[in-house]
Amino acid sequence: MSAEQDPQQRLNRLRSSIDNIDAALVHMLAERFRCTQEVGELKATNDMPASDPAREARQIARLRSLAEESHLDPEFAEKWFNFVVAEVIQHHNHIADQARPTA
Repeated sequence: MSAEQDPQQRLNRLRSSIDNIDAALVHMLAERFRCTQEVGELKATNDMPASDPAREARQIARLRSLAEESHLDPEFAEKWFNFVVAEVIQHHNHIADQARPTA
């Protein structure tokens, strides 16, 4: 049996790739949240609502389409997006609360 066919080595190689992808995802999410932090600050200083349901609907449709093209379950893509957006809205509300003058 060659090293290329060794199941443990193949498993280790696949796991290493998964670890690299997970690290990239974390870094990308961090960058996404840095951008949404700025959006939250912009919204707070301009008295704009924390959520934008029309944009969220467009994003869901776009991500579902991308998921289908990538052979990823569109339901999963939508759940992931809704999870991230809920966290972003929570951050935006917190930023807005901090920006409001206290009485």
